[in-house]
Amino acid sequence: MAIAGDSQYHVLAVDDSLIDRMLIERLLKTSSYQVTTVDSGSKALEFLGLADDDGNNDPPSVSPDHQEVQVNLIITDYCMPGMTGYDLLKKVKQESSSLKDIPVVIMSSENVPSRISRCLEEGAEEFFQKPVQLADMKRLIPHLLKSKSKEHQPEQEQQQQQQSHQYQQHQQQQQQQANNKRKAMDEAVSPDNRRPRFSGLTVV
Repeated sequence: MAIAGDSQYHVLAVDDSLIDRMLIERLLKTSSYQVTTVDSGSKALEFLGLADDDGNNDPPSVSPDHQEVQVNLIITDYCMPGMTGYDLLKKVKQESSSLKDIPVVIMSSENVPSRISRCLEEGAEEFFQKPVQLADMKRLIPHLLKSKSKEHQPEQEQQQQQQSHQYQQHQQQQQQQANNKRKAMDEAVSPDNRRPRFSGLTVV
C-alpha cells in the first residue's frame, strides 16, 4: 500500500498488478489527487474500515490511522484474484450506509458489454478501458465534485435546521411580546380602570 499526493480529493486505487498500480498512481498524482494504492479488494475494505468476511486471515496491512482518511473516490480493477472489482463495488454500495455514496470507477483490459452493464447497474460511475489514459482522469472530476457535495450535505442540513429553529423561537418571542402589549392595553382601558362616575347628586 502507498499513499502519495496532497489534495482535497483522495482517491483509493485498487489493482493486483504492480505496473498498473504505478501507472494509475502516476496519472492521479499528475492530476493533483491524493492517492492511496492497494493490491486487493480485501485490503481496500481494510482501508475503508470494512471487515472482509471471505475468510482472509492475512494480518492487517493498513494502520488504523489510515482508515480515518476520507476517501472521495474508488477506482478498481475488475479482474483480481479473490475479491473482484465487482465484488468490491457491491460491498461498498450495498453493505455500508456510510460508504455507499463514494463514487466507484471500474477498470478492465477487456471490453465486455455485459460486464460493463452489470457494473453500471450496481452503481459504478464509470467503466475505463485499460490502459488508462491521462484524459480519463478528467472524467473523474464530476464524480469527485458530487462526492464532496454529499460530504457537506449533512452539515448544510444541520445548519438549515438550526436556522429554522432560531426563526421559530424569534417568531414565538415576537408573538408573546405582542400578546403582552395587547393585554396591557386591554387592562388600561377596561371599565374597572376608568375614572369612577359620581352618582346620587341632587341638583339644587
